[in-house]
Amino acid sequence: MNARPEAISNESLASFLTAFYGKARADDLLGPVFSEAIPDERWPHHLERIHAFWSSAMLGTRGYQGNPFGSHLKLGLHPDHFTRWLAIFSATARDHFAPEPALMLIAKANRIAESLQAGLFFRPR
Repeated sequence: MNARPEAISNESLASFLTAFYGKARADDLLGPVFSEAIPDERWPHHLERIHAFWSSAMLGTRGYQGNPFGSHLKLGLHPDHFTRWLAIFSATARDHFAPEPALMLIAKANRIAESLQAGLFFRPR
């Protein structure tokens, strides 16, 4: 096994995201969501956008322009989707990064997931 990066870089982030989304797209629960939303021929472009998002979130780059909430709003997601996504994300981060950067990435993913879920599922009475 190769040494895991001690820091997050654009290159290590791209490698991680390719591995993670490969697992997520093959997952029984998450795969159908991706298949319905993003045709295979559009996947490379989508992965570039995802990389730009995570590069912005983790490295402060400015390449991402989009609306993550609006993109996820139309997918018909449920809390179980977020639980599975975070589990696969966390396991893949731990496989690809040394402990400290993996935990930083996982913490950021949890904050983003909490924010998305609050917007998607919170219904005031």
